Amino acid sequence: MSSPTSDAPSVFARLARSVYRHWRGVLGGGAVLLALAVWVLLQGGHLTTGTIDGIEASRAEALARGAAAGSNDQTLAVIFHRDDWTTDDPRFTQAVASVLERVQRLPEVEAVVSPVGAPEAFRARFVAKTGHDLLALVRLKGGEREATAAFPAVRAALEDPRLQTTLTGKVAFLHALNELLAHDLLRAELLSFPLALLVLLWVFRTAVAAMLPLVVGGLAVLCGVAGVLLLSRVTNMAQYTLNVVSLIGLGVAIDYSLFIVSRFRSELAEGLTTEDALARTLDTTGRAVAFSGLAVTVGLAGLLFFRGSYLSAMGLGGALVVAFAVLFALTVLPALLSWLGPRVDRGRLPFAHTNRRGGAWHALATWVMRHPWWVLVPTLALLLAMGLPFRRLELAATDITALPAHTEARQGAETLARLFPREAATRVLVAVEFPSGNPLTPERAGALFDASRRIASLPGVVGVESAVDLAPGMDRATVQQMAAAPPQALPPELMAARAAYLTGNVAVLQVLTSQAPSSREARDLVRELRVDRAVGDGRWVVGGQTATDVDAAAFVKHHTPAAVGFVMGMTCAVLFVLLRSVVLPLKALLMNLLSLTGSFGALVWIFQEGHLHWLLRFEPGPIEPSLPILLFCTLFGLSMDYEVLLLSRIREEWLRTGDNTHAVAEGLEQTGGLITSAAAIMVAVFAAFSLASVVVVKAMGLGMAIAVALDATLVRVLIVPAMMRLMGDLNWWGPGHSLRSRARVKEREVVP
Repeated sequence: MSSPTSDAPSVFARLARSVYRHWRGVLGGGAVLLALAVWVLLQGGHLTTGTIDGIEASRAEALARGAAAGSNDQTLAVIFHRDDWTTDDPRFTQAVASVLERVQRLPEVEAVVSPVGAPEAFRARFVAKTGHDLLALVRLKGGEREATAAFPAVRAALEDPRLQTTLTGKVAFLHALNELLAHDLLRAELLSFPLALLVLLWVFRTAVAAMLPLVVGGLAVLCGVAGVLLLSRVTNMAQYTLNVVSLIGLGVAIDYSLFIVSRFRSELAEGLTTEDALARTLDTTGRAVAFSGLAVTVGLAGLLFFRGSYLSAMGLGGALVVAFAVLFALTVLPALLSWLGPRVDRGRLPFAHTNRRGGAWHALATWVMRHPWWVLVPTLALLLAMGLPFRRLELAATDITALPAHTEARQGAETLARLFPREAATRVLVAVEFPSGNPLTPERAGALFDASRRIASLPGVVGVESAVDLAPGMDRATVQQMAAAPPQALPPELMAARAAYLTGNVAVLQVLTSQAPSSREARDLVRELRVDRAVGDGRWVVGGQTATDVDAAAFVKHHTPAAVGFVMGMTCAVLFVLLRSVVLPLKALLMNLLSLTGSFGALVWIFQEGHLHWLLRFEPGPIEPSLPILLFCTLFGLSMDYEVLLLSRIREEWLRTGDNTHAVAEGLEQTGGLITSAAAIMVAVFAAFSLASVVVVKAMGLGMAIAVALDATLVRVLIVPAMMRLMGDLNWWGPGHSLRSRARVKEREVVP
């Protein structure tokens, strides 16, 4: 092995010696960062659900915002119930009226709609046939963030000992989702730390060494989460970014620390002093950690191509926590090692430490070199077969079915659908914008009437609500006559209804369908509505939850090629600089795609098609649109950890011997145990997140666990060595890798 020390020490060696001499100051700086992170955590942030700017659904919501019936996003559906009172009992009516009067006075409430004191035709819509249930609608002020923040106060005001009150709606869903995400994050971290500790104890066989990676992981996660909260004050940051940042940060920080502590202990065992062991460790493994961090950051940088969406901000958050992981692995961890020195091996466990060299890894390396085709063909076939379900991928945003069945918002949605099916029906928003002026002139009213009837005839539509659908049986001429009549000539209820569906030069139509918002039929309806947009001299745009799903999927699909191309191109360039080979970077890209293929196929098979739902406890459905690209950008970088470790060791042996087969076998034998140990830690961390209550977090955790497991077993220790064995010296084709230059390269380079 080449010595990292020379007349001109590398920047990593100089960093190691500087940390060794000033370890107290480094630990003090780490303590200051920790204190600042805790302070930021106590201040909180402004997290939201994921939104995408500039899509048609957002424009439709903006146009209809001034109309009371324009959007249900800030409206709470409140179901009042009492077993021993009927809805026509004065006691029931008075109790509901007093509760709603109290709620109406809240500064966060914009309007309340209820059957109390309403005309009989209107009352029938809000009274269930059970005779014991009433429905009221409470519209909150502000946008999504403000309405969600106001939910607890409104929920408290709706409580009354005389009534059983159930709430549902988007605001209730978001509040429940945020609470579950926070709970899932805490539970996952409480589970992942002990699981990681068990693996670390198995790897190191000493308590002190096993605790060090957890210290670095905890620091990285705390500072990363604090950074996300700070970013949320200036940009749109989705709530579950915290879960993603914790998942990534904990995994990479522990892995990086594992590599460094392992190398440090190995150098001490060779008889080096603490300072020299630290210098050699950072000059070799520290360099690999820095490169791995760069590779993960490159992968997460692919999310920046989704500008204007929460994915871009999530990429920033992920890159930030990776930067903290690398920073602490190269500063705080060496400072701790400087302080501990040989004491890093204290707390030795009673069972003996096995030698990773020789034994099973030697036998595996020998077998793979002798039978590369028998290794390559079956494992490739298995990964490709696992990826086949990905061809059936369907995308849809997270909806209320992502909540566990016991949550109030989920139970309220099911009760609403059972007792008030029309109010619970999926609504597709159609906002008709006219050039200027009154949107309900006689001519425009006629055009709106025609458009409404055309929409009503579409497959799956069960009703249309608009200013020209005020009463059943109205014909076109009557609608035009009412539009021409002075406002004072109209009944009050018709005036109120018209005001609910008109704002400025915009007329709002709500298209009702019995299909679920995430269903294929609902998405087909949105696409059909967007075929012919003309309404007289106006045009419509389509919004609502289903339209948002369609637009989000199109947005992700449109930007994915550029993001994927950037990640693959940059990763290939960085690997070329490191390995000086044209072939190996291309092979690495192919290997990453193979492990991702298996993971993506498993996600569709499990979460979309519903296999294992009885075990993981979730409701099958389409995949969140952001999940595939988020997994791609994250895992593409994470896979480089193991690729760098394996190929660097193989390249070191090839430079030394010029024997490709020997180099591949030796590299696998030397690093196989470390790769699988590091992967076991990541799988343990990610698997803890797969126990989350929220399906998107569960899918993220399980998807990453599957991908890492496949990458570290089938790909890195079987497919990669088999392919390199078959390719022979072609692996090393590239500038600086001729047989004559091998000695010169070895002399001037230090291989991590």
